[in-house]
Amino acid sequence: MPDLILDISVSLDGYVAGPNPDLDDPLGKGGEQLHEWIFGTRAWREAHGLDGGEDSADSAMAAELIEQASATIMGRHMFSGGSGSWDTDPRANGWWGDDPPFHHSVFVLTSHEREPLELSDTTFMFVTDGIESAFEQARAAAGDGDIRLGGGADVVQQYLNAGLIDRLQLHLVPVLLGGGVRLFDERNQGKLELARAVESPTGVVHLTYQGAATA
Repeated sequence: MPDLILDISVSLDGYVAGPNPDLDDPLGKGGEQLHEWIFGTRAWREAHGLDGGEDSADSAMAAELIEQASATIMGRHMFSGGSGSWDTDPRANGWWGDDPPFHHSVFVLTSHEREPLELSDTTFMFVTDGIESAFEQARAAAGDGDIRLGGGADVVQQYLNAGLIDRLQLHLVPVLLGGGVRLFDERNQGKLELARAVESPTGVVHLTYQGAATA
């Protein structure tokens, strides 16, 4: 059975987005810093059709993450930043252009029905009947592969509190955002087993935990 893997970058003070996120700045003030570690890696740049990039522990981690999953689950905010009707969403086809980097089925949790969207070799499926349905559909699509859980934080919280996450991959970035969107809250309790810690020259520590925090 495939594992459901939370993969997310987080600040030292526990935020996955900075203060005041909006459509123009979905990661909030300072939130872009959480992902700078991956943008300059050779593996990430190759996956996005770009040349150059650094070979490092970060790049090795990026390559591993790119190959890891056979399906992805995410929320509407991660997909487009929108929340209302698809007809009024300025980014109705997502953030990634005509050739998204997933190369497999992506299940988007939303309150608004929509037909599947095919962009290159990625198919976005829009799920309106809850996290368990998205998980079952992703599991069927993944076959023997694993499922990656992206953001946003609300979706992560729902899966954490349902006890459905098998593994947490946290990329701990040495910045303090001072506010914003927290990854964990008081509902998340439980013991996690550290399976791996990888340090990088950028100061990011890549942490892998087995087990999931549950309410």
